[in-house]
Amino acid sequence: MKNEESLTVAIIDDAHKTDSPQGRAILRIINGLKEYGIRVGEAASPEDARAAYAALPEVDCILINWNLGGDTHEKHLVTEKLIDEIRERNEKIPIFLMGEPTNAPQTSLHLKTVREINEYIWVMEDTPEFIAGRITAAAKRYRENLLPPFFGELVKFSKDFEYSWHTPGHAGGTAFRKSPAGRAFFNFFGEQLFRSDLSISVGELGSLLDHSGPVGEAEKYAAKVFGADMTYFVTNGTSTANKIVFFGRVSKDEIVLVDRNCHKSAEHALTMTHSVAVYMIPTRNRYGIIGPIPPEEMTQKALKAKIAACPLAKTARSQKPVHAIITNSTYDGLCYHAKQVEENLGKSVDSIHFDEAWYGYARFNPIYKDRFAMRDGARNEKGPTIFATQSTHKLLAALSQASMVHVRNGRIPIEHGRFNEGFMMHSSTSPLYTIIASLDVASKMMDGVSGKMLTTESIEEAIRFRRTMARIKHEIETVKGKKDWWFPMWQPDTVTDPKTRKKTAFQDASLDTLRDNPSCWVLHPNEIWHGFNGLPDNYCMLDPIKVTVLMPGVNNDGTLASWGIPAALMVKFLDTRGIINEKSGDYSILFLFSMGITKGKWGTLITELFEFKRLYDENTPLEEVFPDLTTGHPERYGGMTLKGLADEMHQFKKGHKMCDILQKAYAVLPEPAITYAEAFEKLVHNEVEHIPIEKAGNRIVATGIFPYPPGIPILAPGERCGKQNGPVLQYLKTLQDFDRHFPGFEHDTHGIECVNGEYRMYCIKEKR
Repeated sequence: MKNEESLTVAIIDDAHKTDSPQGRAILRIINGLKEYGIRVGEAASPEDARAAYAALPEVDCILINWNLGGDTHEKHLVTEKLIDEIRERNEKIPIFLMGEPTNAPQTSLHLKTVREINEYIWVMEDTPEFIAGRITAAAKRYRENLLPPFFGELVKFSKDFEYSWHTPGHAGGTAFRKSPAGRAFFNFFGEQLFRSDLSISVGELGSLLDHSGPVGEAEKYAAKVFGADMTYFVTNGTSTANKIVFFGRVSKDEIVLVDRNCHKSAEHALTMTHSVAVYMIPTRNRYGIIGPIPPEEMTQKALKAKIAACPLAKTARSQKPVHAIITNSTYDGLCYHAKQVEENLGKSVDSIHFDEAWYGYARFNPIYKDRFAMRDGARNEKGPTIFATQSTHKLLAALSQASMVHVRNGRIPIEHGRFNEGFMMHSSTSPLYTIIASLDVASKMMDGVSGKMLTTESIEEAIRFRRTMARIKHEIETVKGKKDWWFPMWQPDTVTDPKTRKKTAFQDASLDTLRDNPSCWVLHPNEIWHGFNGLPDNYCMLDPIKVTVLMPGVNNDGTLASWGIPAALMVKFLDTRGIINEKSGDYSILFLFSMGITKGKWGTLITELFEFKRLYDENTPLEEVFPDLTTGHPERYGGMTLKGLADEMHQFKKGHKMCDILQKAYAVLPEPAITYAEAFEKLVHNEVEHIPIEKAGNRIVATGIFPYPPGIPILAPGERCGKQNGPVLQYLKTLQDFDRHFPGFEHDTHGIECVNGEYRMYCIKEKR
């Protein structure tokens, strides 16, 4: 039996190493299991077992001694608690309770625990061989039923060692092994990857295009797990998943309601469908963090006014919008009350598309109740049809590009046959089966109690980090006679216990309170910390696992303070220490606490934050902090210190009013002159000019302009730039000046090409 196929049994027992009849009997059982080729792991106490929980996924069966620690009522309660904890993590794994006939455990077990046990072992009566056989049979049944539909069949097929006469041409990796470079490639990834890289010609595994066989079964299983009527596996990311939804709902000259805080793939979908975008505008706070769309933006009256005011909508096929797309959660972790959004938008459109690329885990933890698309009990045949597109690979466990489209039908249901035509336009006839398998496994991982356990662990680690950061700040800044600083967190300063109604400082709130009560994370009206004015209570919630660390420098009124540390410096510093954040703003840095985050990771992050603070406070020479920077730009940064660069960068932002201009640039929508599709046609036919931003006044852009941060379009394709001294071009000019002044800290602005320090963009040629 191969090592990866061998079974593993865990024994939680403190008797088998003692020279007693029971100890010798249990030892014979262990030896019997080993003779069957089964690996045996041992834990001598509940504490040891809890410490080994991380290895629990590798175990196929668990044996627990009822008299663990002693034959007393108190010890039995500890054993029952241990069984409960195991079941909270895995409701399927077989658990055998070992006891003696003279102290039969079922006579003293509580009913709940009786139901959690699979079998009893009488160690002093049954033969070790018989007991080992029972354990082996249970472990095998568990292993056989462990794998989800597609992955299970893929594993079986890869074991058959059939000769391959179909694509791909490497034929199970054989071709790679015929050259030195190919062999290195083969050895790096291992044989299983290549044996499971198969062709659509393998009928036993079904087809992604017609959703048949094990692929179709895996999609049906995913629909059950994620609460959808239908689920479609997508093997090239949610960028494609979004386009698939558009192709199933939108056609030429139809109006789509679009969250201006949308992913670039929505722009591409609007271009490809030749549709017309009417935007809903999200809020922004003093840090430039993008908030939710206010509910008043989604009312029928407001949307009709927006459509009437949009010049492109006048030639639309109908003045009634056919579809709406909302980003939930936002990139900074703000979660809508999805039920309220559906009730508002459902009065205007027949389908609503929640882009939940960063939010596929929400269904599996009660803290997100009512704040995601595929909610239990949300089906409404008279309501809009609901779509959710999720990047399964982003915050669940799946391979890159693994995504899903979930559908919950409403008053105009999706007909699979017609919808699938659009799906096939964006899918390959040669999908990578390992991506499909990873989607299947992701569904299995989130099914049942496992989903809650995995998401709870992420939430708890995020809370521990948040509380630690808040506690450090409180302790540093309250030292008598010393003025000091630490990094603020974008989170509530205080929370109210829903049971006692007692208000507590965030760092002093219990883990249970913060983990189990969504109200602790809601953006309540008039709270200074979040900075979004006018939102109704309970409309929006901060996702605990999307953690934003703030940098000093921004006052509560949005003005820049007398001193500060721009986030770009910290991002660069962390990068040199092997810590990569998800995104950053001018004075904010976002970290994602996914299922792969551990205490070691966030502990290291805090250590490096302390190190940055030390280097800053000690006015450390820049060449010691960023040697590559001073070597690459000696005339610019030679002789500078970290604090000196931070001060200069902060004063530049303050003097040029960058944060203020950013707010103004996004406060008003630019004028749409032509549709996305028309702009793209001009680009393809070279009816464009590549011009510097200093000459772009009132010109029509051919491509979207997306400054990062904040990562949403400041200009969409076909929109006019506005006046040369207007806020949009003024902001782009300020970014250009910053990049020239601080080489090595250039901004990433999609749609802008920097040529010798000059920002240039494609604009439509116009007759003058």
